[in-house]
Amino acid sequence: MRHGDKIKNLSRTASHRKALLSNLAVQLITHKKIVTTLAKAKALRVYVEPLITKAKENTTHQRRVVFSYLQDKAAIDELFGPVATKIAGRPGGYTRIIKLGARVGDNAETALIELVDYNEIYGKGKGETKEVAKKTRRGSRKKEAEPKEKAEAPAAAKAEETKAAE
Repeated sequence: MRHGDKIKNLSRTASHRKALLSNLAVQLITHKKIVTTLAKAKALRVYVEPLITKAKENTTHQRRVVFSYLQDKAAIDELFGPVATKIAGRPGGYTRIIKLGARVGDNAETALIELVDYNEIYGKGKGETKEVAKKTRRGSRKKEAEPKEKAEAPAAAKAEETKAAE
């Protein structure tokens, strides 16, 4: 039985798994997307998303906590710098996993894991659509405002005609 066995072991010892996930996280932060096996990508998502959440709060304590996981100063600077500013408004879900199919050599299922805010293809137009006024079911206010404008225009034209006639 597997009661309480929630961790994905990836057929590795604890120290090997910790080193593997740390290295994958550093590469993901540095390159913004990596290709790996599906099982490693799913394990990496669970590992790296709390670290990205910690990066939102740029304090010495949070930097030290994240450094204890990653052990890479360049990745820490990248995470707490450009990555943290891009994901500041996002409440979670910082990574996306896209399945790529089977690998030729050993038929392992591969996947691309990437930081969501750094994908130009899926991210295009997101900010633009939010700026557009959203449609509501309360459209009667607009309909009432338009006739008033139309009614004001003829009244203004009549006032001008009376002034011109005088």
